[in-house]
Amino acid sequence: MRKLIVDLDPGIGDAFAAVLALADPSLDVLALTACAGSVPGPTATRNTQAILAHLDPPKWPRLGSARGASPAVLRGESVSEVFLGELHGPTGLGDIEFPAAQLHNPHESAKVLVDLVRMYPQEVTVLSLGPLGNLAAAMERAPDFLESLGGLVCCGGAIGRGGDVTAMAETNMYLDPEAARHVLSSRHPKTLVPLDATEGVAMTLDHLAKLTQIDSPATAFLAKLLPVSFRMHRQGLGCEQIGLAEVAALAVLSRPSLARETPLPVSVETTGDLTRGAIVADRRREFARRANTDVVQEIDPQGVLDYLFEILRGAA
Repeated sequence: MRKLIVDLDPGIGDAFAAVLALADPSLDVLALTACAGSVPGPTATRNTQAILAHLDPPKWPRLGSARGASPAVLRGESVSEVFLGELHGPTGLGDIEFPAAQLHNPHESAKVLVDLVRMYPQEVTVLSLGPLGNLAAAMERAPDFLESLGGLVCCGGAIGRGGDVTAMAETNMYLDPEAARHVLSSRHPKTLVPLDATEGVAMTLDHLAKLTQIDSPATAFLAKLLPVSFRMHRQGLGCEQIGLAEVAALAVLSRPSLARETPLPVSVETTGDLTRGAIVADRRREFARRANTDVVQEIDPQGVLDYLFEILRGAA
């Protein structure tokens, strides 16, 4: 059983992936660490608590708390409200107020990451679903943090296509490009799951109807959450389906055979009015730097959906 920490800024997509990770029998979720991103830090912390409170898993993972506003807000930058507001709703989990008890003794997410990786050196995989600020902070706390991991999978970025929040940048990279560069430019092994690979992985209303026929706490939670996401995607983007980028990243981690990867030298642009947060992958044959990241090029969309339903049926 693989030991896993999920670093997230929930967000409906992140919440969906977290629910599946907690239900996946091949994963031992040691912690959910909240980060500021699509929602402010306190909201991310509360939403993470709400997910656990609703599911009430037999083994509760540790919780890492986040503080402050989105990194882009702290910089005084405007961010497209379509992606950070209209697609997530006022609570981050749509417009639903899920009950959650306040943490009595909260621990900073970076501290939880470092403590658990020191406890289980070379055994812990981190699945990063939000901006990479917590991982960068963990690297500052413990310079050997990345080399002590058993694996790192990052959901985000755009390699050969445009971004989502801007023409060049995907949301997680745009919100904290300095942290993204610090983590992704490192020489330590990691896997990046960009928009290029996940854009074809989506859920339709037919899939939602199929999901709601499964009886479990996980599907009961998702049955409240996902219709709101469908409504917001229809109103904000005119789409009749929702993307499953975060679920796809989890599936790549749990079922590696679903993906095809290519090692590339990768970094992140931190300046530029038009390019902040853009992923730069060096594809030159003669002059390229040594590859530092396994970039997922393709994912089997049907395989991700099969994985999703396999886990939810198993949790019923």
